[in-house]
Amino acid sequence: MSQRLSVVPSRFVIEHFPPEGLTVIRDAPPWVDAEKWVGFYGGASAHGLDVPGMLAALVGPLAEAKIPVFVASTYHADLVLVPEHKLETATGVLEAAGHRVAS
Repeated sequence: MSQRLSVVPSRFVIEHFPPEGLTVIRDAPPWVDAEKWVGFYGGASAHGLDVPGMLAALVGPLAEAKIPVFVASTYHADLVLVPEHKLETATGVLEAAGHRVAS
């Protein structure tokens, strides 16, 4: 299931607030001393909720390459976050799996 992905220009941080069980994804300010994440977004291959396997086609190859992911899903597409230092490797893995990635 080939998808057209773009790399989101922002860098993100993922925060967890245990008492509320809340996870927040936000733009990483330049001074933050936390792991930064980069997102692949499949808006160019938007799909309905009734199309199975779209997310699995992305996270499967990344898991096989031992690249951690954090996913936020929207109605039409998924935002797949990978650690910033894994961007080049993740791009290669996704392209090898048949996806097109635009920076």
